[in-house]
Amino acid sequence: MTLGNFTPRETVGELDRYIIGQDKAKRAVAIALRNRWRRQHVTSDLRDEIAPRNIIMIGPTGVGKTEIARRLAKLARAPFVKVEASKFTEVGYVGRDVESMIRDLVENAIQICEKEALEGVQTRAQDAAEERLAKMVLAVQRPPAQPQQPEPSAQTHQFGPLSFQINPQQAQQPQPFYSDSEVNDIRQQLRNGDLDEAEVELDVTDSQNPFMTIFGAQGTEEVNLQDMMSQMPGFKGRTKRRRLKVPDALEVLKQQEAKKLIDHDKVQRDAVQRTEQAGIVFLDEIDKVSSDRSVGGPDVSREGVQRDLLPIVEGSTVGTKYGSVKTDHILFIAAGAFHVSKVADLIPELQGRFPIRVELDSLEKEDFIRILTEPKNALTKQYQALMATEGIEVVFEPDAIEALAGYAAEANSRAENIGARRLYTIMEALLEELSYDASERAQSKYMVDVDRVKATLEPILADQDLARYIL
Repeated sequence: MTLGNFTPRETVGELDRYIIGQDKAKRAVAIALRNRWRRQHVTSDLRDEIAPRNIIMIGPTGVGKTEIARRLAKLARAPFVKVEASKFTEVGYVGRDVESMIRDLVENAIQICEKEALEGVQTRAQDAAEERLAKMVLAVQRPPAQPQQPEPSAQTHQFGPLSFQINPQQAQQPQPFYSDSEVNDIRQQLRNGDLDEAEVELDVTDSQNPFMTIFGAQGTEEVNLQDMMSQMPGFKGRTKRRRLKVPDALEVLKQQEAKKLIDHDKVQRDAVQRTEQAGIVFLDEIDKVSSDRSVGGPDVSREGVQRDLLPIVEGSTVGTKYGSVKTDHILFIAAGAFHVSKVADLIPELQGRFPIRVELDSLEKEDFIRILTEPKNALTKQYQALMATEGIEVVFEPDAIEALAGYAAEANSRAENIGARRLYTIMEALLEELSYDASERAQSKYMVDVDRVKATLEPILADQDLARYIL
């Protein structure tokens, strides 16, 4: 397992494509990512001694804390999970349930590693799927003459409170023989699209898998029953017989063949390793579990949550269904507004595990202008792409962009400061009419100028109570 060898400057450059400003936070996470790569290249006796430089981001909501962590994980192709620290203070909280964040992290790693493994066998899977589909088409065109045999009786098995049936292996039926030339001829027709309108029947795995909660010494865990029973001999899972067009059937068969070709044990081993060496846990609202320790009452439970989090952050072993996972080198990025409490209110042991502290800046009008125009996924570009599907070209004039940014900054100053999220409410209010009747419009061009912006948003902002709920 290797981490991406981005330099800190390259990492910041990639983050700049999506996130405006917050240079200090970007530098901090870029250095943390590079230090992981550096750690992989030191001597083995020292490698285990190098602890991750965990980070606390301080700033109001909507300024980019979560987005920085999420984009960093995507850039590094690292397992990532976001956890609201405040959820561990809710009624019914079980202390050891903090370990669930690590189990979720492993599941994310499984998805990443499985996707990478599947990408590596696509060519072979395509060939195998084409061959299977070609034989299915030939079987329709030239069905084999087979004698009818009685259906063997099914055996019922009891699994705890559930029961399921397994049909015994049927006697081998003589399979029809198709020459290579016949199969290749059908495969060529598949590639040419000559059979796109034809239909075939095939068994598709049922995606609605039952889950069961298991209570054990390591806390609670949801277990996929189909995954569990699939390890039993003769169990083939729940399938449905579906009639599909040839292109859709080819895609289903390709997925089935790809899953046959990958080494699932290796996927699990790689996922556990990637979790341990590259996993990122984003602990949001960490300020909600900090408090003045001189005060009693409910604050005591908050300190208890911190002490439950501490072993995970310090480094411990968490049991998962894929094996034990060590948290010693997982990178933890905590974030919070800290407008009531402060970082110093965290227990000293937890503070010591977050040596890097970065304060993010509040967003002003100039930042909103850049957010609306510069990022690759800028909000104006999103609306332009959405309306283009209806054949409408949306044009934002520079003065309109400036006005939108001004209204967003004003709304944040009057009500709760929700950062860049204010732009979503502003844009929705501005383009609601267009979004509603876009499919019925005759015009192909929609101009967003400063007059339209003022006419739509000025009445809302003038009404203080209305602005509180709408913007």
